[in-house]
Amino acid sequence: MLYWYLAQFESQFTSFNVFRYLTFRSGLAALTALLFVLFLGKPFIRLIQRKQYGQAVRDDGPQSHLKKKGTPTMGGVLIVGGLSVGTLLWADLRNVYVWLMLAITWAYAGIGFLDDYFKVIRKDPKGLASRWKFRLQVISALFVAIGLYHAQDGWGGQGHLFFPFFKTFFLDLGPWYIPLTVLTIVAASNAVNLTDGLDGLAIGPSIINFAAFFFLCYLGGNFVFARYLQIPYVPEVGELTVFCAATMAAGVAFLWFNTYPAQIFMGDVGALSLGGALGALAVATKNEILLIILGGVFVLETVSVILQVASFKLTGKRLFKMAPIHHHFELIGWPEPKVIVRFWILAILFAILALSTLKLR
Repeated sequence: MLYWYLAQFESQFTSFNVFRYLTFRSGLAALTALLFVLFLGKPFIRLIQRKQYGQAVRDDGPQSHLKKKGTPTMGGVLIVGGLSVGTLLWADLRNVYVWLMLAITWAYAGIGFLDDYFKVIRKDPKGLASRWKFRLQVISALFVAIGLYHAQDGWGGQGHLFFPFFKTFFLDLGPWYIPLTVLTIVAASNAVNLTDGLDGLAIGPSIINFAAFFFLCYLGGNFVFARYLQIPYVPEVGELTVFCAATMAAGVAFLWFNTYPAQIFMGDVGALSLGGALGALAVATKNEILLIILGGVFVLETVSVILQVASFKLTGKRLFKMAPIHHHFELIGWPEPKVIVRFWILAILFAILALSTLKLR
């Protein structure tokens, strides 16, 4: 929006050519999102406190969590607001990928808001019925999946599933690529949501993941770099670096208030939207398989829940003291800050491993 306005003066003032550069606009988007969340954070927290929209806490969870009852939640509104303002002001809004990314973020934020509304405002501990939440997730992802599929038409990679560590190997899924996209977006969204159980636990790895996608978008959208690294070249996907920068900065600013002991939680409105955006970014950059490595922390959390449920149903015994696995470490005596920081370290290691595959192909 602001980029469009300033671009009109490029012919009159050569210094305005700087707005053509993705890196410069990404920096401005990051700064905009950062300031948006930092300045509105305190007023938003006071508003939530005044409305008494506090977090509900499970009685069967770690006893240390009982003191968190009533902590303001739905802070994801700040994150979504910050990334939206940063992206809308500094991205090229003629780019279809930008709108598809905003669409999935807003749609999943809306689903998360509904869930938070029932839990926090209506005081219904079950929240939005899981069957309706899942249906809304699938429907929203389907529309974006179709959009992504057609956006990639004409460059030779439509419907192709690429694999890390391999230069030229891929599977041509054709229209079946659309269900895969839906699965990727829904799975990523729910994985981040499962991880959101400790102060700053979900937002830390999310920031790291969006930072990695900043580079993946920039490299994948640049023909020279993509050819050199022998990774899929996706025309116009480079514009998503602005979106990634804004989201990363909004997350960093939110962490200012969400770090232990948290002043506010992101709620489903934040977790679902961030996870959905990560899944859509993986599809847009042709890194669906790589997302499993990059989002290793989210994968571990999800797998721990699946194993816990399967073990209890098959044997009547639990593998972990509690799932997701971060609660298990709490119950064996790890202080909450230690669990959080160690999971952040794991997220960094997974990101390094994922990015290293670019050179190993």
